[in-house]
Amino acid sequence: MPKLPRFSALALVVAGLWASAPVLAQSPTYQEPSAAMRAVLDAPALPQHSLSPDQRWLASVTLRRHRPVAELARPVTRLAGLRLDARANGPALISPIEALSLKPATGGAEVPVPLPAGGGFHGLRWSPDGQRLLLNRRTEAGTELWVAEVAKPVLRRLQGVSVNQVLDNDPAWLGTDELVVLSVPAKRGAAPVAGAPTGPTIQESMGKTSPERTLQNLLTNPQDEALFTHLATSQPLRVNLKTGATRPIGAPGLYTRVQTVGNASALLTERLVPPFSYQVAWNDFPTQVSVLDLNGKPLRELARVPLKEGVPVEGVVTGPRQFWASPLADGAVYWVEALDGGDPATKVPHRDRLMRLDAPYTGEARELHKTAGRLMGLNFAEGAARAMVSEYDRDRVWLTVDWLALDGSAAPLRLQDRSLRDRYRDPGQPQLRVLTANGRAVIRQDQGALLLAGAGASPGGDRPFLDRFELATQKATRLFQASPTHYEQAVALLPSGQLLTRRETFAEPPNLVLRSGDGFADMQALTANADPTPSLRGIQRERIQFKRPDGVQLSFWLYLPPGHKGKNAGDARPTFVWAYPQEFTDAATASQVSGSTSRFNTFGSTNPLMLLLDGYVVLMDATMPVVGDPKTVNDSFIEQITANAQAIIDKAVELGVSERDKMVVGGHSYGAFMTANLLAHTDLFKAGIARSGAYNRTLTPFGFQAERRTLWEAPNSYLKLSPFLVADKLKEPILLMHGESDDNPGTFPIQTHRLYQALAGTGGNVRFVSLPFEGHGYSARESQGHVLWEMSEWMKRHTGGVPAR
Repeated sequence: MPKLPRFSALALVVAGLWASAPVLAQSPTYQEPSAAMRAVLDAPALPQHSLSPDQRWLASVTLRRHRPVAELARPVTRLAGLRLDARANGPALISPIEALSLKPATGGAEVPVPLPAGGGFHGLRWSPDGQRLLLNRRTEAGTELWVAEVAKPVLRRLQGVSVNQVLDNDPAWLGTDELVVLSVPAKRGAAPVAGAPTGPTIQESMGKTSPERTLQNLLTNPQDEALFTHLATSQPLRVNLKTGATRPIGAPGLYTRVQTVGNASALLTERLVPPFSYQVAWNDFPTQVSVLDLNGKPLRELARVPLKEGVPVEGVVTGPRQFWASPLADGAVYWVEALDGGDPATKVPHRDRLMRLDAPYTGEARELHKTAGRLMGLNFAEGAARAMVSEYDRDRVWLTVDWLALDGSAAPLRLQDRSLRDRYRDPGQPQLRVLTANGRAVIRQDQGALLLAGAGASPGGDRPFLDRFELATQKATRLFQASPTHYEQAVALLPSGQLLTRRETFAEPPNLVLRSGDGFADMQALTANADPTPSLRGIQRERIQFKRPDGVQLSFWLYLPPGHKGKNAGDARPTFVWAYPQEFTDAATASQVSGSTSRFNTFGSTNPLMLLLDGYVVLMDATMPVVGDPKTVNDSFIEQITANAQAIIDKAVELGVSERDKMVVGGHSYGAFMTANLLAHTDLFKAGIARSGAYNRTLTPFGFQAERRTLWEAPNSYLKLSPFLVADKLKEPILLMHGESDDNPGTFPIQTHRLYQALAGTGGNVRFVSLPFEGHGYSARESQGHVLWEMSEWMKRHTGGVPAR
């Protein structure tokens, strides 16, 4: 049988059209949305900004906004859960920089940094003293390392350095002028070529429980193992930025991390070792953890972390895991050990313990701290030996954060003790400082106080803040908070005492502002970004709050298109509802609101808000809480999303903005799963749009989203939550879209293929669009334009569109 041309995939998947409805074009070419949508889709990107570690310079970075589908179609090597560009020794896709410039952080002229032609520059980093910029450049032959002096920003290539980004791309700094990077070994040789197999691939599990999540792009045979080993093997290379001299450190290996210990006196390394697995990805392979001197000589092997197979759902391996090197002068190393056998279902007073081993790494490690929950993070602080330790209680979905004395000189100080979902009680995140000795970021301390920046979530919306938190008294003093009319985030409190913020309104794009004076009331604009999408200024936005019958408070962002008369003005229109379910343990937390009316109104890509430009009303981020015990919350998933949807529709109709019989629901990923379930179990919506979802929970048998039970522990819930199994009841039209290369766990493309087949086979009304080469999100400009066209046509087809006004 002759092979079909590549473009035929798009033509084949626009099937499923029924004779009684208007037929959409079945073209094998990508379609473009309306001119108004295209203008927003192709608008220039706003620049991003990066503050230097010494807080003296601002780098302005403009990234390429779209990539062509031809870039996605380039050869991709899929191994061990990774998608690689084998020629570049790194991930398959990068975000190239289109423009780069520098300016003083306190104001002054902007100096462009010319980017030499050829290849794609990416991965901007600062030297620890803020005097240099580092960039990678991807070419057809590999990935290069480039550097520029801030005083004279001209990029130059560091010869003899071919960066290996397969497993890690974070350099270890040995000071301000020297760093260790992972490079392609000088004598790596040619890649192994797959030949005829010498035998079958065999796996065996004899009575051992191994509940592994569903993953793609895994190793499948010894030839895959050989190619993965070839591509992922790197050589730690010491690079002097002043002289350009390079020197290898130790032997090549499958390094996943190299981290500076103390004041650059040693290196903590982690590297993969066999045996590899065909069931889990590379980050769950066995790991050898060692401390090396700066010449590569081993000082101590700390652990052999085992393969993470056969671990309980949401569990951890036993023995040492999760290692940190102290960035402080003590040069200690830390790790975590489970006290519950790695099983979160085991009832124990303490689940983890934190271990410490001091230089010269010859004695026995000592226990430093125990946690009731699973230890999740260790963030070191500058100055005294202190760190912030965070832990998570799975049973309560609870976050606890302690201020820990690493020398054991004082009892831990409790900083946070709240529901993980409780945004109102979030005290903010600590401001960081980069140490010049080793380039490590540590928590900034100011005379016994921390600077905490937070979202400022409240019933009135988000108002970002900056607090000074005194550790001795545990009292916070508010230094700054955004006004009700502006959304303004604290970026950094500069050495000059001035406050750098990022400020925006509904109609004004984000810009950097320098604040000074009493209460930081005086403002100096540092940037003047123009509005890239002035056509959106006629859109109206308002947060609407209401309750479902059981008292849980819901909300949605009401977006009205340009020219709409407003609420209760007799201008009801077809409406699109976009939502994503979230689980909560209590109604009070579920009722919290998020977002701000002062955020700049811009969007693009495949954002559902683009439908506003066709005249539709959009209810964006409609809250879809599912409240209950974390162990059994999904038992009432259908009933709760139904109650949510009914309340959302009732409120929109009450406001006079929506026509009850012309409501369309949609979502992405778990939101797509929600969409299919609402159409299968209710008659609330005229139609639905489901993107990159999962619809048969028997294909994710070891848990999904917040579901922690396996299929065999809760078969009724898995079956009840699978719209695939009630496809014969799903009669409202549904538009299914999926990236054909989606490698997100649980949302394999086969999920949508099988739902389409089930709906087509039972007389359903369905259209299926499979997007070539796309992953879980859709990144090619051609794909984005086509998705918008599909959504626009679907709305028009099933609601009659918006009459001209």
